[in-house]
Amino acid sequence: MTDFPIESEIAGTVWKIEAAVGDVLEEEDVIMILESMKMEIPVLAPEAGTLVAIHVAPEDTVREGQELVTMRPAT
Repeated sequence: MTDFPIESEIAGTVWKIEAAVGDVLEEEDVIMILESMKMEIPVLAPEAGTLVAIHVAPEDTVREGQELVTMRPAT
């Protein structure tokens, strides 16, 4: 299986990271929360798998389409 990126759907700020590298996530588990225009937007796992890399940190500003994390699909 090939690792895949999860990208930001909005421009905003990383408010809180809920998962850690190595965590096994189920579909729709919260990975992190972004803040944009005083709204909290969860970033969810699109499918079950393992979180293999986090490319941002709390308080980082992110742009739409920016890679936030990398996941490895469940086997």
